[in-house]
Amino acid sequence: MTEKSSLPSPTRCPWPGEDGQYLAYHDGEWGYPVGDDFALFEKICLEGFQSGLSWLTILRKRDNFRVAFEGFDFDRIRVYGDTEIDRLLGNAGIVRHRGKILATINNAARAVEMRKEFGSLAAYFWAFEPSERDRPDELTWEVLKTMGTTDASVAMAKDLKKRGWSFVGATTCYAFMQAMGIVNDHVVECHFRDTVEAARAGFERPARTT
Repeated sequence: MTEKSSLPSPTRCPWPGEDGQYLAYHDGEWGYPVGDDFALFEKICLEGFQSGLSWLTILRKRDNFRVAFEGFDFDRIRVYGDTEIDRLLGNAGIVRHRGKILATINNAARAVEMRKEFGSLAAYFWAFEPSERDRPDELTWEVLKTMGTTDASVAMAKDLKKRGWSFVGATTCYAFMQAMGIVNDHVVECHFRDTVEAARAGFERPARTT
């Protein structure tokens, strides 16, 4: 019989609750800086699919989404037509919402355009990282609950919509920024806040190359 550890569990942000998959996502992914274009595209698309649902619902289907959308390779997705749309609508392993599927295809084409303009999606998205003076002095859970959107996420959503993206409101954009490490929204009591901040400190911000 394996003995239970007597070590106390680390203090975490309250939102993952007790679900093991959610806790692993919080501890090992959420807030760590991401510079890979396909990973960034995946996340902003999945945030769109989450609209009206919980992130845990999407997280549990994420592997299915990755297979269905070919690793969120926007070079492939941008040319999807009726055959691929029918295939996706018939896939019970993902969220079968025609509007969100069509938005992902549309956004893939816009992502290709953006990569041509900025050199990478990462360079575009990281340009919206807010300065420290625009961040809370102390990020408690009570403060975080009031931050469904920020000036930076409003600006990102407005610019993405101007570029033709769909399902990218200010709330979606802020959740994306939180998850991809563009901000560190682990609360001050969270054991993982310093780890994430160290990762952000060592992360080389992608620069525009075109």
